[in-house]
Amino acid sequence: MKVVVIDGQGGKMGGMIIERVKSAGIVCELTAIGTNGIATAAMMRAGADAGATGENPIVVACRTADIIVGPIGVISADSMLGEITAAMAVAIGRSAAKKLLIPVNICNNIVVGAQRISLSGLITETVDLLSEMCGP
Repeated sequence: MKVVVIDGQGGKMGGMIIERVKSAGIVCELTAIGTNGIATAAMMRAGADAGATGENPIVVACRTADIIVGPIGVISADSMLGEITAAMAVAIGRSAAKKLLIPVNICNNIVVGAQRISLSGLITETVDLLSEMCGP
C-alpha cells in the first residue's frame, strides 16, 4: 500500500502522522511530500521511507498513491499561506487514491460538523483509519 503524506509550513502534522504510523507497525510505503524543504525534512526525520519537495513531486506521487494523508487545505488552492498551488490541489483532488483529510479549521477551510478535537486526537483517528485501510 503506497501512502503519501503531504504537509507544508513546518511539517509538524506530517511528522506526527509518520511517527505514529511507524510506531503502530502499519505495513505501507510512506512517502513524504512537503510543500517546502523544512516540511519535507521534518517528515523524513520522523521516519518516512522516501521524500521530495514541491509541486511536481505532489503531482507525480498522486498518480500512484493508494492513500493520500494531509490537512484539508491540501485540496484548496492558495491555502496554507499560499503553499498549495492550483496544480497541487487539482492533482490531489483528481487522484484515484483514498484521501484522509484532517479537518484543521484554519486557512479559511472550516468543516461544519467536525468535532473540536486536538491535533493529537485527529492524528490518532487518522492513524486508526489508515490501519484499517492498509489491513493486517
